[in-house]
Amino acid sequence: MCMMRAYNGVTDNFASATREFNTRKFHWTDAKSKKPTRPEDPHQYLSGFGNELESEFIAGALPIGQNSPQICPYGLYAEQLTGSSFAASRANMARSFLYRRRPAAVHTSLERIEGNTTFTASFLPSDDSLHVVPSQLSWRAFQIPDKSGPEVDFTQGIRTLGGSGHPNIREGIAYHIYAFNSSMKNKAFANIDGDFLICAQEGHLNITTEFGHMYLQPSELCVIQRGIRFNVAIVEEHSPNGARGYIIETWGTKWELPELGPLGGYGLANSRDFLHPTASIDTTSTGSWTIITKQVDKYYASYQDHSPFDVVAWHGTFVPYKYDLTKFAYQNSVAVDHTDPSINTVLTAKSRDPDAPLCDFLVFGPRWDVAENTFRPPYFHRNCASEFLAKIYGPTGGGRSEVFVPGGASYEAGHTPHGNADQRTMGAMHMELKPMRVGENSLTIMLESCRSLMFTNWAVKDSGVLAAEDIPLAAWDLVPDRFGKDEEAQKLLRARSCAM
Repeated sequence: MCMMRAYNGVTDNFASATREFNTRKFHWTDAKSKKPTRPEDPHQYLSGFGNELESEFIAGALPIGQNSPQICPYGLYAEQLTGSSFAASRANMARSFLYRRRPAAVHTSLERIEGNTTFTASFLPSDDSLHVVPSQLSWRAFQIPDKSGPEVDFTQGIRTLGGSGHPNIREGIAYHIYAFNSSMKNKAFANIDGDFLICAQEGHLNITTEFGHMYLQPSELCVIQRGIRFNVAIVEEHSPNGARGYIIETWGTKWELPELGPLGGYGLANSRDFLHPTASIDTTSTGSWTIITKQVDKYYASYQDHSPFDVVAWHGTFVPYKYDLTKFAYQNSVAVDHTDPSINTVLTAKSRDPDAPLCDFLVFGPRWDVAENTFRPPYFHRNCASEFLAKIYGPTGGGRSEVFVPGGASYEAGHTPHGNADQRTMGAMHMELKPMRVGENSLTIMLESCRSLMFTNWAVKDSGVLAAEDIPLAAWDLVPDRFGKDEEAQKLLRARSCAM
């Protein structure tokens, strides 16, 4: 069992690096920090992906040598939370014991409430409200509700773009965006269908869970597993326009670190850079709390007269976590040829097919390109995987089209021919191949899935930011038929034809 230490302290160098980040020039190694988080983050964390962890807010609250004493320390109640079956293998066992003032069972009965009409969970082909898109889509920046208008919190600010499968059969995935302008007030949310991977694009979030706090800001992600209650608050100081980002919901699987193979023991997303909250009981809130439970695409509510975040201590393996994408250790070609995007995988979620993941979560940020005697940009391709890209920050362009902007997204269905046909990319055929920086001052995430998505009405009709699908004819002028004008090639063709 690993009891990790919490960290304190920040250096002037780190504060300076953060100022640079705010102008979109940042790399974690420039920070020279003595703590694993950026200076805005006020919380303490435990480190290590997949560890057995423990935390206590006051000394002695965590029972020693057993999970459920006849009487728990300080009169607390023991409560087990599981994320896997009781008979799962040790490697896949996900369970935690929480020691709290009141058990979660102390609440009113559940009642159906008005939900979020743009939240979708069923992506079965028989649903005629869904749309098959066998080609490409692009969205400009998704709109954040104006702060001068009605209050929209996290639970109401989720908009489903598309997905595949159904949570009831524990099989599939959904892609959502979130855009909201206010904090959840005396309200907790629990998704009992699957795990939420939340990636922030604009605005800072203070997320309270039953295990403690996590602070999330642009270019960071967090994973909140199935059934865990949480609250999302906007940090107003750093969120003048509200908050926006992306949610990947997975059913019947869990996020894991990809195997490193010949890379050895380190690289890509390192285990020690994943941070888990520490126990932190809520002693300040008053009044009634609403607990919203999402099942499929319906919302249900129960009520209680005390905070659901009353956990004084916990231990286990089923714990939320966060990760700073600027810590990713890129690997790349130093000889010839562009590497496949899988080399940029942060996390992977397996499917029932051992050779085709349900989803790979990838990141593209500032890095060096030094490949020699080769076409450095991504080659034209028709992958079996579907690709969903979202720009966290950086200049316009570089994705599906020139409308690819921070806060928007693009999508290519599996086997859709694509590649960047622009002056910059095609000019790479004739450029002098010196070492060069790519992805400077930008960060983009990509989701690769063995599934092709089915899209919602909101995604293809009602979002108000869907861009035209038409491919500019000028793109064809940038990729002409050079073979047809090559004299030697045509001479050889004529000779071959005469010989037949």
